[in-house]
Amino acid sequence: MKSADAPAFIVAIDGPAGAGKSTVSRLAAERLGFALVDTGAIYRAVALAASRAGVAFDDDEGLAEILADLPLEFGPREGGGQGVFLAGEDVSDAIRTPAISLGASAVSARPVVRAGLLELQRRLARGAPRGAVLEGRDIGTVVFPDADAKFFLTAKDDVRAERRYAELKARGVDATFEQVLADQRKRDKDDTERPIAPLQPAEDSVLVDSTHLSKAEVVDRIVAEVDRRLAARRRHD
Repeated sequence: MKSADAPAFIVAIDGPAGAGKSTVSRLAAERLGFALVDTGAIYRAVALAASRAGVAFDDDEGLAEILADLPLEFGPREGGGQGVFLAGEDVSDAIRTPAISLGASAVSARPVVRAGLLELQRRLARGAPRGAVLEGRDIGTVVFPDADAKFFLTAKDDVRAERRYAELKARGVDATFEQVLADQRKRDKDDTERPIAPLQPAEDSVLVDSTHLSKAEVVDRIVAEVDRRLAARRRHD
């Protein structure tokens, strides 16, 4: 366990849809020995819960009721890896459909949802034994503006859509590349133009353009920068 005078090292990874944040964050957390707090999955789970309960994504009262008793947990999946569980059900795949992706963007724009989940995200990260990696769209600007390391991961929109399309196709989801690209562009527009916590890089974030980089190369860059800052912290302490 970390001591009281050694707070968890917080890594914020923000970026648009399809930038590869989830995979990169997971791999970086594994390399660093940090906990992974998948904030995107949290918002997706809220959207899934709302959809299943027949609650509209702009129904603040209904969303507040869902948040008041959201049976959400992270845990190991059968076959390995971290899973997302809603009332004990593994919904890791269910929250990754195009419809729920758009739903997550919609509910994340509601102040009632952001306020309800803000402290949950902070508590999960600060309670990590050594450090935590969080990925989303406003981690470095809103959730953890004082994060120890901030990254903004992006890529050209057609490249992001191609990656997302391949992922959906591999899971057997019926979608066309044109549909994926259109949905992504809509989500980019919604995320960057929303009045509450819009998608934008923090002023002190490190920009990583993955258009021509492999996931391994992106992870290497992030881990190298975090290791450099961890070393600087140890020297300072």
